[in-house]
Amino acid sequence: MTDTEGFILVGGASSRMGTDKSRLDFGGQTAVARIALALRSLAARISVVGAEPGNKHGSLLNVPDLLARWGALGGIHTALNACEADWAAIVACDLPFVTAELFARLQAFASNATLEPVAAVVPIQPDGRPQPLCALYRRRPCLKQAQRLIAEGEHAPRALLSVVPTRWVESSELSDLPGAENLFFNANTPEEYEQAKRILASKQGA
Repeated sequence: MTDTEGFILVGGASSRMGTDKSRLDFGGQTAVARIALALRSLAARISVVGAEPGNKHGSLLNVPDLLARWGALGGIHTALNACEADWAAIVACDLPFVTAELFARLQAFASNATLEPVAAVVPIQPDGRPQPLCALYRRRPCLKQAQRLIAEGEHAPRALLSVVPTRWVESSELSDLPGAENLFFNANTPEEYEQAKRILASKQGA
């Protein structure tokens, strides 16, 4: 088992949604609450990253962004800087269908990686795109490289993954998990939010 903390990124502008994505309701729970529940399977300590001062999410710890408006890599950097464990599970707040089973699978790949020392475990979505905002990062090597990249003006998580040993998890390695088809569904616009509610309703009615 890996020593892991959980971090939920909530600091985006939510410009396409038009309202705070982290507060959207999914069957009586916010997206953050749903993600935190899934993260409990591997992390006793869970924080939100990037919330405005005073914008609490229940009992979750609040970690302010170290760099304002630095995008996804800035959020990852803030999470790694705050992390006290060996690994950080970092998840964007607009992924409402992540599950405990998904994180357990990613953690198993982190624990059993043949590439030594693996520094990141990153899933590949069914559409072939990597998903660096639902991934595990080893704190020490990733923080060092993130600091260097940010100092050079970099904003993209893929730049970090190109310079640390990464275990890419193919979608076929996750396809047996419950709800695999929606694990990385991104609720980023009002239309996607409505679609997410329909997906949730179909799950509850199953």
